[in-house]
Amino acid sequence: MSRSIAPTPIRLILVDDHVVLRAGLANVLSFEPGMQVVAQGDSGEAAVELWRKHRPDVMLLDLCMPGIDGVETLQRLRQEFPTARVLILTSSEAPEEVRHALAAGACGFVTKTIHPAELMAAIRQVHAGGNVIGQAVAAHLAMEQQGGSISRRELETLGFVRQGFTNAEIGRLMGVSENTAKAHVRALLTKLQAADRAEAVARGFERGLLKA
Repeated sequence: MSRSIAPTPIRLILVDDHVVLRAGLANVLSFEPGMQVVAQGDSGEAAVELWRKHRPDVMLLDLCMPGIDGVETLQRLRQEFPTARVLILTSSEAPEEVRHALAAGACGFVTKTIHPAELMAAIRQVHAGGNVIGQAVAAHLAMEQQGGSISRRELETLGFVRQGFTNAEIGRLMGVSENTAKAHVRALLTKLQAADRAEAVARGFERGLLKA
């Protein structure tokens, strides 16, 4: 009687500077049939080194990390390994962040609020050669393409812009990275069709988003 041969697992590298989150993700993936976490890293520099060493099938990569961010990591990785399959797993849903990541060579973009089953499906799709955009991210992109309303986070950002805070200060106040805060500001400028922050504030008053 012939024995069935188990399929080769999808070999994964996880790169995120939040140790607890990364450990939790590794634990979830360890129970998923057909997937194997072969290495973990906490920076963009580590991501490139780990790819050289392990040559995985798919890398799950955060955008906001110390040192080089996810976009620059992607650029370096794809320059050395043009066929690298990378799925962005991050906190930001900002359309600008999505576009930058995809332009740098990401095969997919999902957020950390994703349901585990959807994440597993996204990993398999990327491994199979496809591209994937998470539902929450796709909704934000669609909203922007339609002229997009201002989200709650963007409205909060506009209030901080009005007060003259820098991107770094806005990030700290909102509990996000400076890059994510910068993405919120860029999205505001686009949606309000403003050339700079001062014009964005003026448009905010015009549209009733800000009160005197």
